Amino acid sequence: MIVILLGALFGAGSTALVYGLRRPRPALADVLIALNAPATPADTRTHGAEEAEWATRLGRRAVPLVRALGFPTASLRADLAVCGLDEEQHLAGKAACAAAGLVAPWAAVLLLSLGAGVWSGWWVPVAGALALAVVLFFAPDLNVCQQAAQRRREMRHTLSLVLDLTVIALAGGAGIQQALTQAVAAPEGWAAAKLRHALNVARVTRTSPWLRLGELGRELAVGDLTELASTLNLAGSEGAKIRGSLAAKARAMRRRRISEADGAAQAATERMSLPVVGLFAAFLLLIGYPALAHVMAMS
Repeated sequence: MIVILLGALFGAGSTALVYGLRRPRPALADVLIALNAPATPADTRTHGAEEAEWATRLGRRAVPLVRALGFPTASLRADLAVCGLDEEQHLAGKAACAAAGLVAPWAAVLLLSLGAGVWSGWWVPVAGALALAVVLFFAPDLNVCQQAAQRRREMRHTLSLVLDLTVIALAGGAGIQQALTQAVAAPEGWAAAKLRHALNVARVTRTSPWLRLGELGRELAVGDLTELASTLNLAGSEGAKIRGSLAAKARAMRRRRISEADGAAQAATERMSLPVVGLFAAFLLLIGYPALAHVMAMS
């Protein structure tokens, strides 16, 4: 009897310990509130301030030289506008990276010559400095390009959602401007904020909303946004069937998003097969090397 009681107490204590160490599952209401809450821009401002301070100290004086080289280009300027980055700050960062690339090979050669007494000549650090400076000069552009591509995908996703909501509002009897305003007010994120800002500017300045949307599309290099502006402009001036046009545009955007997702999935599958092929080749080499070495030794 005592053994059974001790076993029950041990089991109860173990169960309490496991449940105590286990992380509690959040409530569904808390999860939905966290997902729908807008992101606070405080961290972004802090990161931007730190990056601006670093770029200002190291590369701000070389910004006119970088501009003289033809930077930023039109595509880079559009990527910076999508990412919300300052041109001068980005150019200062490029100059700082290039300066670091010029100095790093000379510092490495100097350390080798002082520590190990090895001197490789002047042409090795010169060639390394030039190559590393060029690579590091274009390295920030790659990061901005990837971030801009991701944000453009988010803009197209938000625009597709806005078009669907606009079509629903038009079916309910709302006007095009009222339906567009109601549709843009629903989503969250930087893309929806950009669309709302463009519509608010159009309302304050008493200009056409599709004109502002077209300017936003050209600024961000988002072709779907400029096409939407053209569709709305056609509806406002010639009385076209805006509901059918927007529904067709929404369907086309959904099909393209599905095809892009399918292509990304196939590309990920191909990348996953590369390690398997490498492992199989290594296995064949491991099996075939002793036989090949034996044949070569006998010959």
